[in-house]
Amino acid sequence: MSNVAVIFVIGAGTYLLRLSFIGIVGDRVMPNWALVPLRFVAPAVLAALIAPAVLLKDGALDLSPASNPRAIAALVALLLAWKTRSVPLVIAAGLLTVWALQALL
Repeated sequence: MSNVAVIFVIGAGTYLLRLSFIGIVGDRVMPNWALVPLRFVAPAVLAALIAPAVLLKDGALDLSPASNPRAIAALVALLLAWKTRSVPLVIAAGLLTVWALQALL
């Protein structure tokens, strides 16, 4: 099977799987026991995507502030997000922090 055919088969399977959930559950009210854990899916996925980019350097865990400015910038952004809840401010502060630390180190 060619690569293009594999991509189309996987795409069709993904579409049908998602469509089945929308068709079955889409018009029903979800119970509270299912809604409560769903609140944590987006933060968990975001953390799973960000943590390796922040904590790993060349495939190894790097927690040293001197060699990993991304960890310090992430900590600054996390604290600022906790205090202000302002997404543009957090993004700007995180970027400026990592750029400044990369220039200094």
